[in-house]
Amino acid sequence: MLEKNPSRRAIVNLLLALPFVPTLLGRPKPPAKEAEAIVEVNGWILKKSDLA
Repeated sequence: MLEKNPSRRAIVNLLLALPFVPTLLGRPKPPAKEAEAIVEVNGWILKKSDLA
């Protein structure tokens, strides 16, 4: 079973570790929306939405 009362040190360590959980899990970055994709046309760097 679990301990009756977790120590303050355990609680502090847990709270300090929480911001690092997503980096440890290695979540992939969300894909860029098609309209926000960046393309190069004749040396110009443009958003695809600017070409439409």
